Amino acid sequence: MTFTPKTVVCPACGGPSLYAPSNRYRPFCSERCKQMDLGAWAAEEFRVPTTPPLDPAGPEDSWKH
Repeated sequence: MTFTPKTVVCPACGGPSLYAPSNRYRPFCSERCKQMDLGAWAAEEFRVPTTPPLDPAGPEDSWKH
């Protein structure tokens, strides 16, 4: 049985990337793309979208109602 390497889309540039042990940057296509992705994480460019919590009425507002 022979191993056929898979080609995937590079998450950084969108180009083809060899997903095999011979590509030490996988799933990225190159060291440059891997470093760009690492830089984006370090700069906190990747975030999970959230909605801000609702501010409950504080104790100072409870006596007004």
